[in-house]
Amino acid sequence: MYYPYFISYMVFGLFVALVVFAWALRNGQFKDQQRARFLPLSQAGPHRSVRATRASRIEVYALFGLAIVGLCSSFAVVIFALWRAS
Repeated sequence: MYYPYFISYMVFGLFVALVVFAWALRNGQFKDQQRARFLPLSQAGPHRSVRATRASRIEVYALFGLAIVGLCSSFAVVIFALWRAS
């Protein structure tokens, strides 16, 4: 049947999730948890806007690209499963 396709799709998704989690750990996304819980309570004034660097724009484009690839592969797996079932 088409179970190997779903299993490979799930393994690929797990691999991508682990890579993103490792990236977040390496870049310090989970540091300073004590300060993060009080951020909604702070009375800070309006912040000045920060210019996006080239690296941050590349990261955003890469994340959008990964999201589009994931959606397309999900669509392809569903279409293939429906095609093989008929």
